[in-house]
Amino acid sequence: MSLDAGPQFESLIEYMRESRGVDFTGYKRTSLVRRVAKRCQELGIDNFAAYLDYLQVHADEFPILFDKILINVTEFFRDAPAWEFMAENVVPRVIAKNGLIRIWSTGTASGEEAYSAAMLFCEALGPEQFLRRVKIYATDIDEEALNKARAGYFAKDLESLDETLKTKYFEPQGSRYVFRSALRRGLIFGRHDLMQDAPISRLDLLICRNTLMYFTSESQGRILARFHYALNDDGYLFLGRAEMLLTHGALFVPVDLKQRIFSKVARLQLRERLMLLAQSGAAEASNHVARQLRVRELSSEGSPSAQLVVDALGVLVSANLAARRLFDIPPGDIGRPLKDLDLSFKPIDLRTPIDRVYRERRAFTTSGVEFQAGEGGLRIFDVYAAPLIDDDGSIVGVSASFLDVTQFNQLRAELERSKQDVETAYEELQSSNEELETTNEELQSTVEELETTNEELQSSNEELETMNEELESTNAELQSINTDLRLRTDEVQKLNTFLRAVTGNIEVGAIVLDGEMRVQVWNERAADLWGLRSDEVLGQPFFDLDIGLPARDLRNMVRAVARGRPSHDEATVQAVTRRGRSINMKVTVYTLADGERSSGVVLVMEEMRGVKEPVGKV
Repeated sequence: MSLDAGPQFESLIEYMRESRGVDFTGYKRTSLVRRVAKRCQELGIDNFAAYLDYLQVHADEFPILFDKILINVTEFFRDAPAWEFMAENVVPRVIAKNGLIRIWSTGTASGEEAYSAAMLFCEALGPEQFLRRVKIYATDIDEEALNKARAGYFAKDLESLDETLKTKYFEPQGSRYVFRSALRRGLIFGRHDLMQDAPISRLDLLICRNTLMYFTSESQGRILARFHYALNDDGYLFLGRAEMLLTHGALFVPVDLKQRIFSKVARLQLRERLMLLAQSGAAEASNHVARQLRVRELSSEGSPSAQLVVDALGVLVSANLAARRLFDIPPGDIGRPLKDLDLSFKPIDLRTPIDRVYRERRAFTTSGVEFQAGEGGLRIFDVYAAPLIDDDGSIVGVSASFLDVTQFNQLRAELERSKQDVETAYEELQSSNEELETTNEELQSTVEELETTNEELQSSNEELETMNEELESTNAELQSINTDLRLRTDEVQKLNTFLRAVTGNIEVGAIVLDGEMRVQVWNERAADLWGLRSDEVLGQPFFDLDIGLPARDLRNMVRAVARGRPSHDEATVQAVTRRGRSINMKVTVYTLADGERSSGVVLVMEEMRGVKEPVGKV
């Protein structure tokens, strides 16, 4: 059985990245191989090449594989002491800024940590201020886990949550509990790959717990650099208990190492600003020569750097001494259009930055311009193009300064060589220290592996518990359905038996009415007496029948019996058969009962030959 991290496994990882956009190349190979191998064993596949073929044929295998790799073991306020420290020491500092609070919960799995952060800040601010100030971004690479976070949780998922918080922040919705809709607007769930996607920026708090431990040291370094960029200078990083950042002290410093809470090491950004001093003078002259003189007054002839000045008409109106010596500019070129001079494209095309200065009204710098300056050899310049603005705000020209950075670059190269020499010497002094760090890293890696194994076992246990609960629920539902079917079958059998006993093979007319006095049974003798077949009267209102039987005369008696008083009654009525013969008819009404409530009546009709009786009161 070949299930090792060889070329076959790397081909499998590459295929997942290219086909599904999920990059596992930065994950630790030991745990990654172990989880993929576990899935292969479940399928009876003995090598990664065969499993790659299986993936290419069965597209529905990807979600199952991702669920095996991405262990989503989490709970609300996991590691309670760390969350208590957050509530007491970090949250008050964050909310004290009196502005918008941005929080990112990455590797959020099924969302418990994002909702924990929401409850923490809602308790500190109150619901109204929470909705106004707090925005929580919850991301994960596992779309199925995010769907669970959006859909809500079963009761067993909330067992670790304090009952007061559960009642306050969750509301039932079917068989699940969802975060209260009024507060849910403060959270945004979305898919995000830490290795490929750009980080969310301008953060006050970044939560990434028990996620970095699955990545290699190199991948952890790249991710932490992105976290450093994403956080504000006064932002906080909240990690899991197996993650310590011992080798990343240049980026983050511990606020509380035991609780794995860190703050960002802020780096100041230095800006160089170049300013041109312009002197006020007389009003702009009306001719071109006066304009050139005005532009020359704004230039600096004594500057140690080469400087050219071009007016608004594109004419070279000034070149200081350093520029004339550097580019060998003859006196006759002053006053000529720049486009007609070799200077316009040597050492760079000056027209492009000059046009940009006029268009955007601001300065631009072009770095690393090389120029072969005669016997002086190769020199390197930074070209700084800046607008020359007159008193009325108009741009009268552009100054192009060539700042010689050749010596600076040489010094920087020498400095780099010196740093390398120092680093070499320092590495020799650090050999013993590195051995200690290596030992510590190995211990930390062992802790991370143990945490991973524990979470895998916990995940498997939760899966088995879920399957057992589903089986018990299904069994209970089947038993309930079976009981209902038996009851319904017994009722139908009782009714059929009763009807057969009343109407089967009797020589008298029998009619069965339901509770709404509609005909349900009409036997053959009733059909002979009144000339209507059973299928013509079934479902019809009895009191509306016009068949020779005075149904309306029986109304009171039938309804009284139907209401249960008495249980039966008799009456003799005059009727006309279908042959037009008048007869006296004895009608007996019985209650058709179902338990304690009457469900209908039965009318039994018998012709009385040779007997003349008055119509009975009904």
